[in-house]
Amino acid sequence: MACDMNNNKEYLEAVKAIKEAILRSQYRTVSTANREQLSLYYGIGRYVSENSRIGFWGTGAIKQISNDLQKELPGLRGFSAENMKKMRHFYEEWAAVLNWSPMATEIELNHPPMAGDLQLTEYKDAVNRSPMATDLQVNENLLISIICQPVAGEFNPVEFLQVGFSHHMEIINKTKSLDARLFYIHECATRFWSKYTLRDYLKADLYGKRGSMPNNFEQTLPDVRQALKAIGVFKDEYLLDYFNVEQYGERDDDIDERVLEQGIIANIRRFIMTFGQDFSFIGNQYRVEVDNEEFFIDLLFFNRELNALVAIELKSGKFRPSYLGQLNFYLSALDERVRKPHENPSIGIILCKEMNRTVVEFAVRDFTKPMGVATYRTNDELPEKMRKALPDIEELKKLL
Repeated sequence: MACDMNNNKEYLEAVKAIKEAILRSQYRTVSTANREQLSLYYGIGRYVSENSRIGFWGTGAIKQISNDLQKELPGLRGFSAENMKKMRHFYEEWAAVLNWSPMATEIELNHPPMAGDLQLTEYKDAVNRSPMATDLQVNENLLISIICQPVAGEFNPVEFLQVGFSHHMEIINKTKSLDARLFYIHECATRFWSKYTLRDYLKADLYGKRGSMPNNFEQTLPDVRQALKAIGVFKDEYLLDYFNVEQYGERDDDIDERVLEQGIIANIRRFIMTFGQDFSFIGNQYRVEVDNEEFFIDLLFFNRELNALVAIELKSGKFRPSYLGQLNFYLSALDERVRKPHENPSIGIILCKEMNRTVVEFAVRDFTKPMGVATYRTNDELPEKMRKALPDIEELKKLL
């Protein structure tokens, strides 16, 4: 009996797995070439910089050298005058970070014969030099001291060398801070971004938006623009200043999910205003059925901008990684049983009292459904000055 392979999950998963294996293999092959290319380009960039900026080269020297290289090596590509200026720019931008110092830390700079000035390794290796080295030969062991603050982990020389030269130039030209550059290098190396994907994220300022709610949207949403929209829609903390626990006869530390849900439903218009534009409320305790078993989602919305269902699970205490498994299941059920064909994958949000951001980022990264975690604060938790500055509940009702 023939089956519809386009709709069979096993076939789709097989295609996805094989595709990822191929891409990873191709990326490892390219990474080896990147290491050699970046080493060469960095060394040439240094040589060109030292001679064209403060050396004896005159105007037009780079163009003349490029022309002579073409004569010496017919068919040579990548060494036009413009590209050699890019190499110089690449060196000058990173030379300020990779400080030359006789004080070694953990990373050593190797100097092979022809300008291999960027052979970074994670461990100290012997520095091999050839007697045939030209002006680019270095006469003493120089070590690199990394002077950057941790971003996406500490500076990782392996990741740095895995990213292609064209990627590096995109990052250098579109970012100014070291933190931003290391962030995009890390993302390119671990997410296998193409140059065009990188451009999209640079244009949308993914780095600038990374301080929002911790999430896995980049990995799980099928489109770059959709992921960026989702990152922009949600915040990492929401102020439920209209929600007064005392109205429900509960102390703040005794509040449970049902009390929180009742407070939100009673102020659903305010809640939607808090979350932002384009949210439509579908229902609370929304029922989904899987194999004759019933399950209930705390709050279900639809966002027109994202063109996606948004499921919100309320938690009165601190975030726990186990919450994500339940939410992942709900999203699978929504996509299978509720989502319309023209809609994007459903998105899930855990709204809890507090969270450890590092724990959340660690927990959410391996899930296949788009999810994020945010916290909330109630009126009772606001500082006294801020509470007095806000209108009371009755005044807000009049304003609304």
